[in-house]
Amino acid sequence: MELLKQAREAGTKVDLNALIDAIPYAKFIGMEVDQKGTEITTVLRFDHKIIGNPVLPALHGGVIGSFLETTAILQLAYETGGEVLPKPIDLTIDYLRSGKPQDTFARARITKHGRRVANVHVEAWQDEHTKAIAAAHGHFLLKPPEET
Repeated sequence: MELLKQAREAGTKVDLNALIDAIPYAKFIGMEVDQKGTEITTVLRFDHKIIGNPVLPALHGGVIGSFLETTAILQLAYETGGEVLPKPIDLTIDYLRSGKPQDTFARARITKHGRRVANVHVEAWQDEHTKAIAAAHGHFLLKPPEET
């Protein structure tokens, strides 16, 4: 991805909001990044188009899942400084509470960072950081295997 390559060549960190704008689905669901220093919080702005169950109403589970996955990828892209976006190997999502029709926040923590693979834990919340609505744990490929 060109944004990652430019940041690496300039010796700077990638602009995460510009990266979100370059990912059509992340832009479509209304993701943003709120960054204070090295702490990255992603924000999923509420919009009626992300409602999955209008009777409750509740956020669509697929939107929450992709929000968690994208948060993990952004955290890895920011911390690793690679030229390609990390690719998910597997991702397990725990839906803990119903997502209410309001803004949702998430933070990712890299639990293991190897040369090729990283493990990431992500939590999403709405009202209180201590009351997660969903959590995810995933393994991500940081760079493709080198050709022999």
